[in-house]
Amino acid sequence: MLKEFKDFAMRGNVVDMAVGIIIGASFGTIVKSLVDDIIMPPIGMAIGGIDFSNLFVNLSGGEYESLADAQEAGAATINYGIFMNNVLSFLIVAFAVFLLIKGINNLKKKEEEKPAEPAKPSDEVVLLTEIRDALKSR
Repeated sequence: MLKEFKDFAMRGNVVDMAVGIIIGASFGTIVKSLVDDIIMPPIGMAIGGIDFSNLFVNLSGGEYESLADAQEAGAATINYGIFMNNVLSFLIVAFAVFLLIKGINNLKKKEEEKPAEPAKPSDEVVLLTEIRDALKSR
């Protein structure tokens, strides 16, 4: 049973999938930073200095200055600003994956469009052609 598990874990597909997951997680971290630290602050400044990650609806009735204060107090909140950041992150990742797949498809299409080289005649055909040509020249 241990040998079967080792064979399963070492197959190419499993290793490739693991590498993809690790790279995907790293890419997700980069996109999250891009959205939170680079894209959303200028958008917030453009519409009046709003910090999107701090937008929330308080369901408990108390007054809290920030989302952190509300969460520290244990208040029930709807965190729509964080949701907006996550939707934007998703859209960026989805667009990047779209561009990647589109590029791969274009490469495959170019490979399919290449005309195949004409097949070279076999050694026997070449020899028979030489014999024919020699007989014609006599």
